[in-house]
Amino acid sequence: MQYLLIGIGGFLGANTRYLLGRWLDARYGGAFPLGTFIINISGSFLLALFMTLTTERIPLDPRWRFLLAVGFFGSYTTFSTFSVETFRLLESGAWLLAMGNALGSVGFGLLGAWVGVLTARTLW
Repeated sequence: MQYLLIGIGGFLGANTRYLLGRWLDARYGGAFPLGTFIINISGSFLLALFMTLTTERIPLDPRWRFLLAVGFFGSYTTFSTFSVETFRLLESGAWLLAMGNALGSVGFGLLGAWVGVLTARTLW
């Protein structure tokens, strides 16, 4: 059963990532991979929020973690895409953009996780 839940969540997370990333890139496209950047930050926030709520505040059937934490958020966040895009920026000589993407994604991702934990602990 857990594999089915992970698979369903993964399908939904991957498609959400694709559609949101495509929309962001079409709307705000440019040299910087904004879609991946936004998805990494929002994924960090949402996963931290969900895990904090379900481990500290709201008792929840563990199957929801398979569906959402492992499946959806595991497919929605795009660290592997982030790595390849940052490498391509480096490879093309866009060092400042590459460093901005790497440092910004990590820094703001950690900030998103921190705000997610604080939000979960404060609101619920």
